[in-house]
Amino acid sequence: MNTVESDSPTLRRRFVPLDAVAEMFSISQAQAYALVRSGDLRAIKVGGRGQWRIEEDEIESFIERSYASTASETETVDTPDVAN
Repeated sequence: MNTVESDSPTLRRRFVPLDAVAEMFSISQAQAYALVRSGDLRAIKVGGRGQWRIEEDEIESFIERSYASTASETETVDTPDVAN
């Protein structure tokens, strides 16, 4: 039988539990779940108890979208004209 050890250097963790995502962003688990519910952060349910998992690539994509959104918002903010 072929098994893969969890501490194998060749095994890449693909999915992250919701509580780890909350910790990663320094937000509550409720806030992380709200991101999933709103569709801002795509996630899947796994297992019999339906635990949420977020793909690492989706986390990176969410971060990039958030940066782009923030940049767009800051560009539209009126800046005072500076006279020379």
